[in-house]
Amino acid sequence: MEETCSLLDKIDILAAAARYDASCASSGSARPRGAGLGSGRPAGVCHSWSADGRCISLLKLLFSNRCRYDCAYCVNRRSNDGRRASFTPREVAELTVAFYRRNYIEGLFLSSGVFATPDETMEALVETVRLLREEYRFHGYIHLKLIPGADPRLVERAGRLADRLSVNIELPTSASLHRLAPDKDREAVLAPMRTAGTLLEAAAGERRRSRHAPDFAPAGQSTQLIVGATPEPDREILTLSEALYRRMNLRRVYYSAYVPAVADNRLPALTGPPLLREHRLYQADWLLRFYGFSVEELFDAASPNLDERLDPKAAWAVRHPELFPVEINRADYEMLLRVPGIGVRSARRIVSARRAGPLHGDDLPRLGVVMKRARWFLTAAGRYLGERGEAAASHLLATAPAVSRTARQLPLFAGVPAAPPGEG
Repeated sequence: MEETCSLLDKIDILAAAARYDASCASSGSARPRGAGLGSGRPAGVCHSWSADGRCISLLKLLFSNRCRYDCAYCVNRRSNDGRRASFTPREVAELTVAFYRRNYIEGLFLSSGVFATPDETMEALVETVRLLREEYRFHGYIHLKLIPGADPRLVERAGRLADRLSVNIELPTSASLHRLAPDKDREAVLAPMRTAGTLLEAAAGERRRSRHAPDFAPAGQSTQLIVGATPEPDREILTLSEALYRRMNLRRVYYSAYVPAVADNRLPALTGPPLLREHRLYQADWLLRFYGFSVEELFDAASPNLDERLDPKAAWAVRHPELFPVEINRADYEMLLRVPGIGVRSARRIVSARRAGPLHGDDLPRLGVVMKRARWFLTAAGRYLGERGEAAASHLLATAPAVSRTARQLPLFAGVPAAPPGEG
């Protein structure tokens, strides 16, 4: 039952309810800057608050935590006891502008429980963003969640107003969705993503023909997958991600380690979220998007999961000793990207620098190469940079940085200022 709340109570309830959605980072937007408030262009908008109430820049809210669905993993599910609240479109718009004017935020991340029909819920979110753009002339970054099952016309309207769109797939397979979220239909989840992908492709074509063509979600679309709530291995999760990047024009897939937030016998009994597994999936995802790897290359026949001891690129290199060492002065750009310790920027620097003359081992750190990992896989002017007789795998395992298994998500609105946001 929804209670009567003050605006500050609503902020407290609905900001806390939004904290499990990881897919809220900004990668910058190309939305034109007009007369009004803010700009969506700066990249890297953060999305948290410090303990003393200072904003780290993105206001992250649920429009409502009332939900008609009863997903086993969700703290906002229909059967869960807890305080319920909802904003109005005007309240969110005024709150966003008030926080921006106080220099608390640069943008807005807005999602919602499905408190009515998908279309009615989506209409409320679109109306909120319309108020911000058209009445308050707010040009800051806005990330808007699409509601599964929403009408394609509402998806299009959302993309004309927001900088980034996302709809969370949450679970990798239809079987897992049916088991943990029986009220949801996989096709209803994918349909708005497919609509947004088609409209993004069309908008890109229009912009190639005319720079005055209208924008559609200039920062693209993203999604989120929960890791660890269901038994799918890493290979299956990344195969889905690879297909989404290829077919849906996705900018980013976020991986969210399952946080045991509610009790349900359908869920695994975990002592804490599988953060190391989440970390390895992000590293593998980066290889798919920027390093030219395919999913099949990242796994050996014996295991469908990533090696938690080594990052995925190092694990791949150790499994393929026949390809190494490579000569830094002759290897092509694509091969350089596959050397542990060499990233996109350092690979470009190497290709550029060696045009002026041969490179030697002492030159590589200045070009950004991480030698404690790369030297086991390189020669420079014919000289091997590692130590003969010592296996690269044992060295990499010995020097691998520790990844915390006990890290926690920070509370989002710890210490929000007590002054009413609508003042000033």
